[in-house]
Amino acid sequence: MRPADIQTIGDELAIKWDDGRESFVKLEKLRRHCPCAGCKGEMDIMGNLYKNPDKPLTPDAFRLTRLAMVGGYAVQPLWADGHGTGLFAFDYLRQVADSE
Repeated sequence: MRPADIQTIGDELAIKWDDGRESFVKLEKLRRHCPCAGCKGEMDIMGNLYKNPDKPLTPDAFRLTRLAMVGGYAVQPLWADGHGTGLFAFDYLRQVADSE
């Protein structure tokens, strides 16, 4: 599954999937599900999770300034606070979109 079209509409990311389904994801939800190592942490070979301390997010953290396609498998949002290291693989993006 891949997005056929992605657009920012207000405070949501509107996604039309190639299977005909449509998703609307609040930008705040998208940012809070950022999969980058700085946000979600990363594991060493022993299974220990290393994560940056949580920091408060400003309103700019939820304002999308750009959304870049990465190859044929992911999108990379750039947020107004400068954060832009999260790659949302299409299957993960769909999972976030479908979650409560």
